[in-house]
Amino acid sequence: MFKKCLMLLVLLGFVLVLPGCRSGGGGRTEDFELPNPDLPAVSIYIEDHGEIIAELYPDYAPISVQNFIDLVEDGFYDGLTFHRIIEGFMMQGGCPYGLGIGGSGTNITGEFSDNGIDNPLVHVRGTLSMARGPDYDSASSQFFIMHGDSPHLDGGYAAFGQVVYGMDVVDSVVDSVTQLDANGTLDEDEHPVIRDIQVINDGSGSGLGADDSDADDSDVDDADDTDPDEDE
Repeated sequence: MFKKCLMLLVLLGFVLVLPGCRSGGGGRTEDFELPNPDLPAVSIYIEDHGEIIAELYPDYAPISVQNFIDLVEDGFYDGLTFHRIIEGFMMQGGCPYGLGIGGSGTNITGEFSDNGIDNPLVHVRGTLSMARGPDYDSASSQFFIMHGDSPHLDGGYAAFGQVVYGMDVVDSVVDSVTQLDANGTLDEDEHPVIRDIQVINDGSGSGLGADDSDADDSDVDDADDTDPDEDE
């Protein structure tokens, strides 16, 4: 009788836990509950380091969020790298060439106040933001994750998301590389690899996926070395 009761409690425990879990697999966490299930969220898995989960903010940066989700669902980022990392500043990736000179083939409007668009999101530790060239509307596929607070980027770059799980993974990535110069250039063999990015929440509230610089960092042509005249 005791064994039957124990088994029933175990089964009930599974019933209670599973609705709050995401599907695991491939080294992804299974027991993290998204803090805001009404917001879209993505899982970024970096080889040899682990998973980063970020929620996205379409109310403030709808073009950037939709562009990012479209690229994720197309598998664009899978196998690409973070090619530029500056400790205490940011880690930048999403260039198809791994050099900071390319994009997806489409440029999007820069959603920030310097470009005439109200976006209250700020660049603090864990913020996701779109990299760009000198042209305000040159963002494409490259994005960066803030390793530290950088208020000088506010109003000049389109922040669109925030890490809600896995900042220790961001720290691990940053700690694992050696900067070759003040601009965060890395040896190609040291580029951390994005195994894949997945949409894990579609923003419906269900918790389900859609398909279940300079040395002082003062100017981030800087968060993106992309030439706006390049055919991206």
